[in-house]
Amino acid sequence: MSDKKTFYITTPIYYPSDNPHIGHAYTTVAADSMTRYKKMRGFDTYFLTGSDEHGQKIQRRAAEAGKQPKEFVDEIIANFKALWEKMEIDYDHFIRTTDDYHMKTCQELFQKIYDQGDIYKSEYSGWYCTSCETFFTELQVGEEHICPDCGKPVEMMKEESYFFKMSKYADRWLKFIEENPDFIRPESRRNEMINFVKQGLDDLCVSRTTFDWGIPVPFDNKHVIYVWFDALINYYSALKARGDGSLYDKFWPADVHLVGKDIIRFHTIIWPIMLMAADLPLPKCVLGHGWVLINSDKMSKSKGNVVDPFKLCDKYGVDAIRYFLMREMGYGLDCNYNEELLAVRINNDLANDYGNLLSRTTGMINKFQKGIIDAPGAGTEYDQELIDLARAMPDRYAALMDKMEWANALAELWTLVNKANKYIEDAAPWALNKAGEKEKLATVLYNMVEVIRQVTIMVSPIMPGLPTRVWQQLGISDREDLHTWDSLTWGGMPSGIAIDRGEPLFPRIDLDAIDAEEIPSAKSDVKAQVKIDSTEPIAPECLISDFEKLDLRVVKVLECEKVPKTDKLLKFKLQLGTEERTVLSGIAQFYSPEDLIGKQLILIANLKPAVIRGIESKGMLLSAEKDGKLQLVECPNMPTGSRIV
Repeated sequence: MSDKKTFYITTPIYYPSDNPHIGHAYTTVAADSMTRYKKMRGFDTYFLTGSDEHGQKIQRRAAEAGKQPKEFVDEIIANFKALWEKMEIDYDHFIRTTDDYHMKTCQELFQKIYDQGDIYKSEYSGWYCTSCETFFTELQVGEEHICPDCGKPVEMMKEESYFFKMSKYADRWLKFIEENPDFIRPESRRNEMINFVKQGLDDLCVSRTTFDWGIPVPFDNKHVIYVWFDALINYYSALKARGDGSLYDKFWPADVHLVGKDIIRFHTIIWPIMLMAADLPLPKCVLGHGWVLINSDKMSKSKGNVVDPFKLCDKYGVDAIRYFLMREMGYGLDCNYNEELLAVRINNDLANDYGNLLSRTTGMINKFQKGIIDAPGAGTEYDQELIDLARAMPDRYAALMDKMEWANALAELWTLVNKANKYIEDAAPWALNKAGEKEKLATVLYNMVEVIRQVTIMVSPIMPGLPTRVWQQLGISDREDLHTWDSLTWGGMPSGIAIDRGEPLFPRIDLDAIDAEEIPSAKSDVKAQVKIDSTEPIAPECLISDFEKLDLRVVKVLECEKVPKTDKLLKFKLQLGTEERTVLSGIAQFYSPEDLIGKQLILIANLKPAVIRGIESKGMLLSAEKDGKLQLVECPNMPTGSRIV
């Protein structure tokens, strides 16, 4: 048996009622990026994804298409697999709930839980959402009988059913969550689930008789197993029921189930209680991420705003799309997508920052050193700050990746990219060349190459196609020893290597050329529309010159925490272009810190710094006030550092 540490990660198994969209892509890219990162760190990894193919919704959709359910899902699953191949998703296994081994395992667990008295027969009467495959109470659906999750109409169902004694395990579940606070992440999701269970946990209906597209209950063929009971078992059956059981022995329990926030309840309440009843070990963590919103609205085929990831990848490249998805969605938060935002992110981060750094570096080596990377010599006054940041970056980056805070990890990594670009301006290698300062010039160009090498290694799990192109330009395609995490030691890049300057990695995108017809909802109005409340008197008139004294900038929240021994103060770490700032704001009673991470806000950037509770605060965040309540002013569709005019 290997001595390597193991890492088992799963996506939800996707419901193949329609073709994959950008939301599916986000979750799967996140899981793939995490797997690649762990593998690079020396872990033995297992990455599972797949399809959830049973249920009334599939049966109805197949009938509408004039096909049998299996035929219908086969075609859609082929599209999922094609997309994962296109996006360089390197999963270990694609499970289907129609696989024989899964169906057998599902029946065995159902039988086991029934035999011990935790499943019983009764009659169910309630409101059912076919789209979500979920029952709801009268209170939950309201007078209009609308699903509280998806907003679609629900149907009254009354049928004989088997029930799982969920209520029996409520106290045990609460105790487990108390003892394992990292089981549900982020904290906001954990608190939500705890409140849900404390309100009272009903027994779960786990069989249906009104349709037959599902796994038969092993002791009663009139019933099929409830689709969620069936689907959740896939994480276990993919290991336990395949091969000789060695996969289960090696990888179970799962290290992380990566799911969208809309299905967090199934994965954090129903699934662990099922495992408790079956006397099986529970997963270590369920991470409920946000949604990819389209111009601040949830994707829906009826709204015509579903974004096709195939088209995006063809238009902008796989690496760019993967980077955008991982960079744009803050930890646990929703991500607002439109094509302009995508283009701006590609232009700023990839074309201007990273791509231009590589292009300038290889260009100057060609021009000043005849295309050969010279050994560093006597340094400049600007060297050490860059080198210190580069040496610290692997640990800083890894700390955020290990917590699965991918957006924060990339923001942190880009501080090194931006520092390297500023280093070029400060060190001015063109001036060193002109002055004949060959040793200093060699040092500056070497440092730039080394930063590029290290950044490329660290970003490679998220942009797996990038390194091949970069290594070719740096002349180290055949030096695999320089491509590894273990090579992230400053000075690892050898001298005397010939570079091969290539084409720009990420050509700039013309924002005016974006075609809104080609990709739905690609264009958006990025200007905020605010309804004016004139109940309070307007302040006295001022001159435009008074307003112009204020420098208002878009900032992004990197970190947020309460200031100890205060009730009102939150401490923010903000990204302002290439700069990071600490700002205090008295809004703790209106926000939870974790809900603010990733938000883009507006900062008065040129206020004189103030020391509050021993902390220097550099600026003021804008907020609106009504009846004593404060709400921060958000600006989600602009790059950080943008000036508000």
